[in-house]
Amino acid sequence: MSIEKLREKPFNLQNEDLNWVKATFEGMTTDEKLGQLFFMVGYKQDEAFLKHLTQDIGIGGLMCRSMDKQSVIGTVSTLQSSSKIPMLIAANLEAGGQGITTDGTKIGSNMAISATNDTEYAYQLGKICAKEGKAVGANYAFAPVIDIDYNFRNPITNTRTFGSHPEHVKAMGAAYVKGCQEEQMATSIKHFPGDGVDERDQHLLTSVNTMSPEEWDKTFGMVYQELIDQGAMTVMIGHICMPHYSKRLDPSLQDGDILPASLAREILKDLLREKMNFNGLVITDASTMAGMNIPMPRNRLVPLAIENGCDMFLFTKNLEEDVRFMKEGLEKGWLSQERLDEAVIRILGLKVSLQLHKKNNVPSLEQAGEILRHPDHQAIAKQVADRSITLVKEEQGVLPISPSKFGRILLYDIESDANALGYSKTNGLAPDFKLQLEAQGFTVTRFEASGIYEGLQSSFDEMIKQYDLIIYLCNLATKSNQTTVRIEWMNPMGVNVPIYVNSIPTIFISTENPYHLLDVPRVKTYINTYGVNDYTLSMLIDKLMGRSTFKGISPIDPFCDRWDTRL
Repeated sequence: MSIEKLREKPFNLQNEDLNWVKATFEGMTTDEKLGQLFFMVGYKQDEAFLKHLTQDIGIGGLMCRSMDKQSVIGTVSTLQSSSKIPMLIAANLEAGGQGITTDGTKIGSNMAISATNDTEYAYQLGKICAKEGKAVGANYAFAPVIDIDYNFRNPITNTRTFGSHPEHVKAMGAAYVKGCQEEQMATSIKHFPGDGVDERDQHLLTSVNTMSPEEWDKTFGMVYQELIDQGAMTVMIGHICMPHYSKRLDPSLQDGDILPASLAREILKDLLREKMNFNGLVITDASTMAGMNIPMPRNRLVPLAIENGCDMFLFTKNLEEDVRFMKEGLEKGWLSQERLDEAVIRILGLKVSLQLHKKNNVPSLEQAGEILRHPDHQAIAKQVADRSITLVKEEQGVLPISPSKFGRILLYDIESDANALGYSKTNGLAPDFKLQLEAQGFTVTRFEASGIYEGLQSSFDEMIKQYDLIIYLCNLATKSNQTTVRIEWMNPMGVNVPIYVNSIPTIFISTENPYHLLDVPRVKTYINTYGVNDYTLSMLIDKLMGRSTFKGISPIDPFCDRWDTRL
């Protein structure tokens, strides 16, 4: 690859910047070039380890997990001040600045944004992610997710997506990219070639996009092409096979030869680079995921990921070993000098396009304090909560609720430690929700199972007499390394299942997974919030009580294509 190629989209470099790339590249040793390929992860501020990454290995970038602002700024300051070449600092800035710092604003999940049915909120999300991310030193958003949520059983995509309609995903994704890159922060459209078709998790195995080339071109391909044409600077590659397209591109491939896109030359080069004309940087998804490690031995896949078309290698399983594997791959010819040089040129091109070579890139705690959770950002978060909450189905005569109408509420809460999004197991969402309902004048009792065995369960007649309304608050978020997002009811016989729907008015609220109607099909009033920010619960109560209308429009099929969920 010629350095002159950096004049083209998405880098758009001019002579002065090209000269920096050329001078820097020509002054690099082979070990320095190899170091730039690695994109590590940081969980805490550890000065000795961070300096080892920058001074001994010379990594090209680091992704920060969400930490308090002091820890993020300390981490970035150490990295940038000790690195010979400015570093890319990334985070999963998918839902707001809280993706990099716990002191940031949570605006809302992609699906919450999509449920507003207004691309302005996707644009604002991109801008706020960039502003708050840059405030603590980030320059690279691992976002937006432009997967299409075709399979409601998929445990990863879900509310991280803009939904299941390609045109809607395209419009929302394009708006995010525009807002974010206007603030001079790189975006990464992910997870190419597209998650959301398989019901399995690429963290745990090599998942599959089973679409034909024609289907893919009209859906995922159309979305990616639009954002590439718009100027998205990087693409993140999933550990997802696309067998029909792979065989179309390379008819010699047998089933056993099909590799995940992160290792597949025909997907990376023939499809993404040549057919789709993507000239930006290509980065693998996390190389620690089983989806990348199952198809071949680690010592081969490390150099092969770069040789077959990726430019950066995200995370390591064993730092020193993976660095050695990359170097040995070059020595053995598994990684060519040509591909190494091409990858490094693109890495430098991305850094220069963000003007990192002209800044000190060390963030200020004082400036961060002025930007994080800015009132303007909080106002957008409140609007997103108001505009996204969706009334999926409604039993006539139940809403709005009031203490005079339904004074005694039985609250069934279904949530778990890992899924409570910042709330502890002891607290969860339910205590706060209960307090807010009680502040409105309701008497609220949280359900506790007693006498659960047959013949000893609670009296039907007593339940009817004791409660005017039942509310389910279900807070089960999808997450990696799980294979189901279904509700697990209490034993025996699911004593907390909604069996009183025909006897006591019942409202089911899902604060996370929007597909829970699959497990409560005959609930007559069902609400999705697609996640929780600082304003969601209060806005939800306003809507339940009729002080605010339900404005959200579902970006997916909450009925899961079942007849009984519509009853």
